[in-house]
Amino acid sequence: MAAGAAEAAAVVVEVGSARQFEELLRLRAKSLVVVHFWAPWAPQCAQMNDVMAELAKEHPQVSFVKELEASEELDTICPKAPKLEERLKVLTNKASVMLFMKGNKQEAKCGFSKQILEILNSTGVEYETFDILEDEEVRQGLKAYSNWPTYPQLYVKGELVGGLDIVKELKENGELMPILKGEN
Repeated sequence: MAAGAAEAAAVVVEVGSARQFEELLRLRAKSLVVVHFWAPWAPQCAQMNDVMAELAKEHPQVSFVKELEASEELDTICPKAPKLEERLKVLTNKASVMLFMKGNKQEAKCGFSKQILEILNSTGVEYETFDILEDEEVRQGLKAYSNWPTYPQLYVKGELVGGLDIVKELKENGELMPILKGEN
């Protein structure tokens, strides 16, 4: 009977406003609260929602809370995640063609980055680079933002084209130049 009662009490609380979030934190000030900021556009968030539900069943003494990341009210309480997303959007749109890589145009710091630089340089298209080794927050955040786990990552007009293998394939198929020129 006790286990059934614990499972019934073990839920993931959905928070809809900053006021509700603050009240929940006030009421549970002396207990462990796990907060999951999620976004419907990120498939890994749906997985995390399931994990949170299972953890809530196993640990009824812990408060599990999930909040939709896009809540503007919560931005004032926990601005880091939304600000990173805004920053990534700005960075991916910094130039028409933007390459996130290890190193920069002058010095690639891995073989994959060197190969993609050679491909881009062979096209004659202007592009900018961002050295992910210089900013760990961008390095990790962009993986989630793009749902692409590796580098380099090539963006055109703020949209992910892909990594080295995709760029190689596009070049071989004659599809890379139209994409780089924004004709696609």
